[in-house]
Order: sequence, then C-alpha cells, then structure tokens
Amino acid sequence: MSSFAIALLSAACILGGALLGMLLQRLLPGHHLGKEMQDLVKLSAGTIATLTALVLGLLVSSAKSSFDGINTGIVQGAAKIIVLDRALARCGPEAKAVRDQLSHSVAAGIASVWPSEKSEVSALAAFERGKGMELVQDRLHEVTPGSEAQRQALAQAQQLAGDLGQIRWLLIEQAQNQLPLPLLAILVFWLALLFVSFGLFAPRNAMALVVLSVGACAISAAIFLVLELNQPFDGFIKVSSAPLRNALQHLGQ
Repeated sequence: MSSFAIALLSAACILGGALLGMLLQRLLPGHHLGKEMQDLVKLSAGTIATLTALVLGLLVSSAKSSFDGINTGIVQGAAKIIVLDRALARCGPEAKAVRDQLSHSVAAGIASVWPSEKSEVSALAAFERGKGMELVQDRLHEVTPGSEAQRQALAQAQQLAGDLGQIRWLLIEQAQNQLPLPLLAILVFWLALLFVSFGLFAPRNAMALVVLSVGACAISAAIFLVLELNQPFDGFIKVSSAPLRNALQHLGQ
C-alpha cells in the first residue's frame, strides 16, 4: 500500500474511534458518564496521549534523520564525482573515455532515479540496478599513465571511484529502512482509543464531528510524513537531485 493509502486508512480508524465513543455515549447509562468516570477517562487518555506523542515524535525524528543522512550522502557523492573528473583530467588524453563514461553514468543515474515522466519501476530499484560506476572502474583499469604525476592522479581516481561505489551501496541499504507494520498498527490502535475517549464526552453536533475529523487527519498526516521520509527515493517527498545535476554541469570542463 502507498503512504497516502495507509494515512487515509489510519485517519478512518482514528475517526472511527471517535464515532464509537459517541455511540457509547448514547448507549451507556447516565451513571457511567458521571464526574468520577470523566476524571478516570481523562487520566487514562492522558497516559495514552503521552505514549502516543512520544512514539510518534521518535518516529518522525528517526525518519527525518534517515532522510537527511541519505541527502548528505548524495551531496558527498556529487562532490566526489567532481573531484574524480578533475583527477581524470590530470591523467591526460588517455582518460577521456573514462570521463565520458563518468558523465554518461551520472546523467543516466539522474534520469533513472528522478525521471521526467512517471515510471513503473521504482526509483530505488532503478538506482540499485545501475552499473555506471562499475563501468567507470573497469575503464580506469585500461588507462596507462605516462608519467609519475599521471600515475598519482590515476591512483586518486581509482580511490574516488571505489568510494563512490561504496557510497552508492550505502545509500541503497539505508533506503531499505521501513516502518514495522506491527508498530504502526499499535500506534493507530492507541490513537483510536484516545479518540474513543474524546467521542465519549464530546457534544453530539456537527462542529464536534468536524473538530474530531480535523484532529484525525492531522495525526494521519504525521504518519504519512513518517512513511514518506522512510522512502526517500520514491513517493511524494524525495531527496533532491540538485547536487548531482550541479556536478553534471562541471564534468568535462
């Protein structure tokens, strides 16, 4: 299921809890809804609200940190691509084919991960299938340096190419981070219970229903945000391609 579908389902479950509370308000005898019972429900609801806020806050923080980590990896990779191209330039004309391959690989990677048109293949899968950096490394083995300076530049280029290959697989593995479904189910259950307590003592009118609906949608938006940040290459919220596009403009100069 998509993040949007899960968020909608969560909103429905949470709002359903509020409606269940309003139904119980009608069915329960009056002495079950007295002052003492209201205090008890408020105490339980406060405990659930604290737990929910803590878990949801930690999930948002963790997802944001993971998203920022992948974005930082892309920035570092883009910088290393520019440095690699400069090192290849110092290797002389023999490295022109490698520089062309590097430029082609970066352009192909941008087109596959950030396509101009919607593709049936996920961006993460396209990124994982890419072999551009491996081709660059293979072509580097074909370069024969003609001087000590070119030999040092070639060694630096080989090191940078290896670092870029490592960064690529590190980003792929970091992007595999997914929110466990049992944790999501428990969180939605807590929220539904919380809204049951809200509906139990809410006035039975349209305004109360609107307020509860807005609250359910707001919490579901937080769940949507967590799910989106956990898939930084796909979905509505994606990591930016600007660092790589900027690096592509500097290649071959």
